[in-house]
Amino acid sequence: MLEKSFKLKERGVTVKGELAAGLTTFMTMAYILAVNPDILSVTGMNPGGVLIATALSSAIACVCMAFFANLPFALAPGMGLNAYFAFTVVLQMEYSWQFALFAVFVEGLIFILLSLTNVREAIFNAIPLTLKHAVGAGIGLFIAFIGLQNSGLVQGDPATLVACVPFKDDMTGVGLLSLLTLLGVVLIGVLAYKKIKGALLIGMVGIWIVGIILQAAGLYVPNPEIGLFSLYPAWGLPDFAGFGSLVGQAFSSTAFENFNIPDFLIIMFSFLFVDIFDTLGTLIGVADKAGMLDEEGRLPQIKGALMADAVGTVVGAVTGTSTVTTYVESASGVAEGGRTGLTALTTGVLFLLAIILAPIFISIPSFATSAALIYVGFLMLSSIVKVDFSDISEALPAYVALFAMPFFYSISHGIMFGIIFYVLINLITGNTKKISPLMYVLALAFILKFALLG
Repeated sequence: MLEKSFKLKERGVTVKGELAAGLTTFMTMAYILAVNPDILSVTGMNPGGVLIATALSSAIACVCMAFFANLPFALAPGMGLNAYFAFTVVLQMEYSWQFALFAVFVEGLIFILLSLTNVREAIFNAIPLTLKHAVGAGIGLFIAFIGLQNSGLVQGDPATLVACVPFKDDMTGVGLLSLLTLLGVVLIGVLAYKKIKGALLIGMVGIWIVGIILQAAGLYVPNPEIGLFSLYPAWGLPDFAGFGSLVGQAFSSTAFENFNIPDFLIIMFSFLFVDIFDTLGTLIGVADKAGMLDEEGRLPQIKGALMADAVGTVVGAVTGTSTVTTYVESASGVAEGGRTGLTALTTGVLFLLAIILAPIFISIPSFATSAALIYVGFLMLSSIVKVDFSDISEALPAYVALFAMPFFYSISHGIMFGIIFYVLINLITGNTKKISPLMYVLALAFILKFALLG
């Protein structure tokens, strides 16, 4: 059954390996179960209900990815898009969260249509191979930066924007989390060097156990105000009543109060734009690292992957959460050896279990997941060696895409700037044969996007 559905032998993997990869992916993504309700609750949405909506929509999207595309990519409500939903659309523009959900729903429907008409596939294929390699490396730096940020290793600084955590002055607080993160990276690295299967997963669990020991010994003192939460797994009951208060609210009368068509279109297209290129960027980067792209840089199963993403977004809007998108943390499962939809299916099943066991999964500490993300970032950075740095017309756009992702904190911005630079440099230098008609269209669209939408 599994062999027929996922072609395990053809891709050189085992059921055990795919299950481990799915578990690894889930553990690096589980933070969304805590973070998404926290962000969306500022709009007045029930946090317990949002948690269930997050887990359910993620599970359905992952299952769709498994059977539509047979790819090891996992999906969940996207970071950044949830912040735009809550802080811009609801708090700043003063629209209801029901209105925002309706905008996400319409965006998802357009996504489905674009997937059916091959528009998104055409965009994916139009991006030059050099940029695809750069996107993979850029995502590596991006998720490493997320890991550094989540662990507290990187902190805001008024003079330099970012700075390293002051270990000497902060070993009872974030400094301890940062130290555990670094020890986790070392542990994963040693296990990987020894070629131990499941190095990422073992490393994450191992450093979590170290943290539990420190808490038991009184060296780690939980203090939620400074980001130190108890490392002991907890237990609680799902808030199904809260979930019921969210389902179908995208179509309620509240969603259409003070409905403004121009604002709606701007909001909907903002969701759509970011979702499209975040998804494409993630698919490009993770597929490149997994060796799934063909000689022309195409992903054979991309149509199914894009459809899974679109369906996830529609389901998310109906159940009560912001845009669902493909997660860069999928790279952790790929690094663990995941190559088929069984990895995605495993992650999806775990998201379903999370509805009941959410407190346990939420207990996975940030220093454990951060260590995994930093290590995976290192693995993905290796794709930059495939860029021809002797050709500036290829290398400079790749470089721009590479640094834009972590520095602008956006995969989509990295792709957009990379494409704009690629078209401009090759157009001005006379290398027009390298530029497809669609690349001209994309470059112009991105310039207009920045000029009109920001």
